Amino acid sequence: AVLSLLFTCQPYFNYLESTARSTVSQHTHQRGDICLRMQLLDFSEQLCDRLEQLVLTYASYNLLSLDETEPNGVSHFCIGQTQLGNLRLTIFRYCKPTPYLSEVDTGLYKRMRWNVERLRDEHQKDKDYFLCYEDVPNVHADAEADGDNQSVSNGSVVRMWSIGQWVQVYPDPDTEDVCDWILCEIPQADYHRLLFLGSDEPSSSNATDYLQQLLLPHMTTD
Repeated sequence: AVLSLLFTCQPYFNYLESTARSTVSQHTHQRGDICLRMQLLDFSEQLCDRLEQLVLTYASYNLLSLDETEPNGVSHFCIGQTQLGNLRLTIFRYCKPTPYLSEVDTGLYKRMRWNVERLRDEHQKDKDYFLCYEDVPNVHADAEADGDNQSVSNGSVVRMWSIGQWVQVYPDPDTEDVCDWILCEIPQADYHRLLFLGSDEPSSSNATDYLQQLLLPHMTTD
């Protein structure tokens, strides 16, 4: 039932994201357009939050698994697809912070994923970007953390958010040896940090805005 609901909501997420993002791509700055964009993204955020809470509730009663290594697990769900010039952007939200690599403790936890597909270019492979956090040493952590924000501090550790790119290490993405892919149960990758966001977790729409700024140099309108 939950999977059916998530699937049913995808067209609504697609409409909300594509309509809101198209307003930006057209470089319109009229007050009505800005208000419409904010309303659409706010509704998308609310829908995402409700679905996330529903999945977490089901998981708390052991009615489904949040483990992404489980074939029938619901670790994440799609919250929209939009086109930015020649780039198609598909957005995913993890129901809870999930280890960046399932079998290796990197200290990184992913909260969102974006699949970026370059249209009309068969030679370019899809790229994946992530919103992640990691707990890092910070002597100013106690001074920075307070009860009014979402930063997490414990002694000299502070939670820092960033957007980065999935850089596959194994199997070699350029290999022509099919056996490497067959024998590899879970691909391994590094995390290439592109943008540091500080100690506060951004909303899904704000995080996508940040990624869009990173992708602007790679966009074309033809």
